[in-house]
Amino acid sequence: MSAVLIAEEAAARAVPLVAGVLGAGGVAVAVLPAGVRMRAELRRRWRTWALVAPVFLGAYFLGGGGSYALAAGLGAVAAGEYARMAGLRRSDLAVLVAAAGVLPALAWLAPHVLDLRAAALLLVAAALPAVLGGDDRTGFTRTARTAFGLLWIPVALTGLVSLGDTAVVVGLAVALGDVGAWCGGTALGRRGPLARPLSPLSPNKTWAGVLGAAVATAALLLVLGAFSLPLWAAVVGGCVLGDLVESMVKRESGVKDAGSWLPGFGGLLDRIDSLLVALLLAMVMT
Repeated sequence: MSAVLIAEEAAARAVPLVAGVLGAGGVAVAVLPAGVRMRAELRRRWRTWALVAPVFLGAYFLGGGGSYALAAGLGAVAAGEYARMAGLRRSDLAVLVAAAGVLPALAWLAPHVLDLRAAALLLVAAALPAVLGGDDRTGFTRTARTAFGLLWIPVALTGLVSLGDTAVVVGLAVALGDVGAWCGGTALGRRGPLARPLSPLSPNKTWAGVLGAAVATAALLLVLGAFSLPLWAAVVGGCVLGDLVESMVKRESGVKDAGSWLPGFGGLLDRIDSLLVALLLAMVMT
């Protein structure tokens, strides 16, 4: 059976679970008392989830073309947000957007091409705009930031195509892991050893959140029959490190969010930061 059909079957099996979780979440946010501090924010997030989940799962019902379109679309939008935060020029952005379209296509149609040769070409592509433009003041910084962006966004998103059914599982597990992290941090992160922040980059991210993410992701992987220690470690690692990586970029850029168009989250990168790292780790560990 092809990887495309397996991914489609995984998406089909996940539909009742996602519908149930969204339904329960919708009821929960609807009955929140008016005095709850984040009621409006939680309701905005639920509405966004209700729109995003069908798009994510629906892409896999369209076969390889659907997963390609999902990866390429996410990559193009995320590349634009990253380029603005990193202070890159249009020529650098063009490299990122081109990679966002080409790399998932290769993962779909010619996966054997994605090896060390492709990595070397990406490094050259990252340097070309600054080298050809003769930028002797910020050229190295631009090249380094473009190379990081290539690995963080287009390369990671090839996992949505190449991982097949595992990509469906990772996407759903990361989504629930973010919810588990918030619940864990809210319930257990006020005092005690679990209240310690993970990093000064994001003081609100605590060890209680890590515990919540670990429990939530393990539960989902078990329910989907996809639990393995390497995959679980990849998902938890994405949930923990993804937000911190983006916080590092945002702090240096002096911005609060990568964008403002996604209700309840900010920009697309604010929503998929954990997914990007989880996909990278999953491609390495599974």
